[in-house]
Amino acid sequence: MADDISFSDLDSDGSENSEETEIIVNVGGVRQVLYSDHLNQYPNTRLAELMNCLPGGYDIIFSLCDDYDPGKREFYFDRDPDAFKCIVDVYYFGEVHMKKGICPICFKNEMEFWKVDLKFLDDCCKTHLSEKKEELEEIAHRVQSILDDLGVDSSENRWKKCQKCIWKFMEKPESSYPARVTAVLSFLFILTSSVVMCVGTIPELQVLDSEGKAVEHPVLDKIEIACIGWFTLEYILRLISSPNKLHFALSFMNIIDISAILPFYVSLILTHLGARLMELTNVQQAVQALRIMRIARIFKLARHSSGLQTLTYALKRSFKELGLLLMYLAVGIFVFSALGYTMEQNHPETLFKSIPQSFWWAIITMTTVGYGDIYPKTTLGKLNAAISFLCGVIAIALPIHPIINNFVRYYNKQRVLETAAKHELELMELNAGDRKGGSPKDEPSYLSRKGKGDPQWRSQLKVSFSDTFIHFRSDDKHHRTRLRSCK
Repeated sequence: MADDISFSDLDSDGSENSEETEIIVNVGGVRQVLYSDHLNQYPNTRLAELMNCLPGGYDIIFSLCDDYDPGKREFYFDRDPDAFKCIVDVYYFGEVHMKKGICPICFKNEMEFWKVDLKFLDDCCKTHLSEKKEELEEIAHRVQSILDDLGVDSSENRWKKCQKCIWKFMEKPESSYPARVTAVLSFLFILTSSVVMCVGTIPELQVLDSEGKAVEHPVLDKIEIACIGWFTLEYILRLISSPNKLHFALSFMNIIDISAILPFYVSLILTHLGARLMELTNVQQAVQALRIMRIARIFKLARHSSGLQTLTYALKRSFKELGLLLMYLAVGIFVFSALGYTMEQNHPETLFKSIPQSFWWAIITMTTVGYGDIYPKTTLGKLNAAISFLCGVIAIALPIHPIINNFVRYYNKQRVLETAAKHELELMELNAGDRKGGSPKDEPSYLSRKGKGDPQWRSQLKVSFSDTFIHFRSDDKHHRTRLRSCK
């Protein structure tokens, strides 16, 4: 029988097997001869199973490979030959190195196909794999967020639907034209409030109160009240519509928002009620200190500026470089201030009274500011100053380049992820159009679903025709018979 094939039947010459059996594998047109003593080191891998399955018949053979030539004893696999060349190294070197230019996710899928454990992947390659996984998770999160905005859950009550609409209106300007107008209006209120704060300090625009003290013009106060009213309304709407109010309250940007609003109301309460509880002078000092807190409003611009957000995230990722910069400067400041004090203390007109006082001179010298309020007068002191600002330039220049690279890398990454998310949605739309039998311009099925609980709507999230498969809240594994190139 054809299924009762044996080792001797598979041999072209019918001779007995030698201790070291060889097989020929053809992966994507690339032939390679492998030996049993190498493959049997890892018996759980696909190639080792293939070596040991020959006496079992064709059914078992074809369950492990795509095709088989009994005359040549050659096994055919429709897989990526470049990835196979890297994976087969595990039988010779005990580890796998990923070739440059191969998609890490596709390489991981290839290792799973050949049943080679990921623990054999070298640490340097695991880093690339983890980075790629994070990118795909970010893309999946963005696509999921967009689809959540497009879908409407019929099981939600009216208040939940209204809450979601308000949240989308306040937090996502790209969702609609009115939301975009509201975001621009909020941006103008922030600029107006900042300009009013600056203009109110000009003496020519101030007026005298009943006690003869200069205060801000009443018109500027009315503009300030209007801006505070807008900020308050905006914050309350966002707080009410927030799906997670604790996370909303503890968010950094929302803390800035509340810091820009509260000083106005606290100063208002102190002005009208605080005079009865404490001296008027103390009340005025407290109000003045709170009015300075208005400068926090300028940070609200980061909510409407992707560039400022990118700068913030880049600085977070550059803590190590910033720490090195501060360490270099701290060491230099301590050394050169001590040398400056020692060299200048015997001069009759010395400006270096103590080492702590010399810290200020070392700071402005190493940062090349040079106010000139403190300067050396001896020859050795001037030489020390020259060396200090040269070392300062070098200390500042060394970590700057990695910080700039972090900013550029993160900025480019965000643009790529945004483009990838849009590309993924377009592919899902094409997929939906093909399934409906219509043209790609037809309305996608995930837009016409009434409820997100629809299993067919969920299937749109699980599978897409992108080059790299992205999981959406599913543990299902999808295998492809042909490896697509990852671009």
